[in-house]
Amino acid sequence: MTDCGCEKARKDLEEYLRNEVCKTEHSEIRAHIEHCPECAGEALVARTLTEVVARACKETAPEELRLQVLTRLREAHAGHH
Repeated sequence: MTDCGCEKARKDLEEYLRNEVCKTEHSEIRAHIEHCPECAGEALVARTLTEVVARACKETAPEELRLQVLTRLREAHAGHH
């Protein structure tokens, strides 16, 4: 297995983290990240950020905020008709 290099690993990092690269590329990027501290750090930051955003997207807005947003959306929609 060959090392894919920092440029390739960083360019394809998001796709790698979402498992959107072929198995060969996935293996090459994983091997590179395992042996390159800089890319490993970047992958950790990207993975952590992705997990935090995913968790935040699952949270429910407070009821008062939700009602305010819906009211404003209805007002904006009514203003366009």
